[in-house]
Amino acid sequence: MNATISILVGSLRRASIARTIATATVNMFPAGVDARIVEIGHLPLYNFDYDDPGVTDVDTPAEYTQFRQVIAASDGVLFVTPENNRTIPACLKNAVDIGSKPNGNAAWRGTPAGIISHSVGRMGGYSSQKNLRLALSYFDMPMPGQPEVFLGQSPTLLAEDGTFSNETTYAFVHDYVARFAELVEKHR
Repeated sequence: MNATISILVGSLRRASIARTIATATVNMFPAGVDARIVEIGHLPLYNFDYDDPGVTDVDTPAEYTQFRQVIAASDGVLFVTPENNRTIPACLKNAVDIGSKPNGNAAWRGTPAGIISHSVGRMGGYSSQKNLRLALSYFDMPMPGQPEVFLGQSPTLLAEDGTFSNETTYAFVHDYVARFAELVEKHR
């Protein structure tokens, strides 16, 4: 399996729990999968003027073009996100919007997606994951079915070295990553 997986982290903080979880998943992918975090913090806020053919005095930011190319070249995208105010963080929604254009040529279209959500509370980012699934459903992105990954009380699940602190959580997340990798291979 020679596949490329882009991992998008829904938190810009370097020491965020979402980034720690994303980093822990990188080594869970099977051999032959190149999984790497794609940074989204540098992306300018989405503005349709950049993609509107009727607006000729505004250039599309180079960051948009590069991001769209990376996503379009990916065999799959894994989203790792916290929940902010019962939805996805603004940086992640911005990335979704940027990848959705230009119309008719969305970088996301048909690309397999996986989602791992977390929260410091018991719900594990349920609302953020459901909102992200809703946004991605427009792009016909196949996703693994049950069980979904909602990591509740996430600070208690991680050791100081950035690994999962118990075997049960590690095995659960590892199983999801393996199922996601199988889905990616099936759709290549």
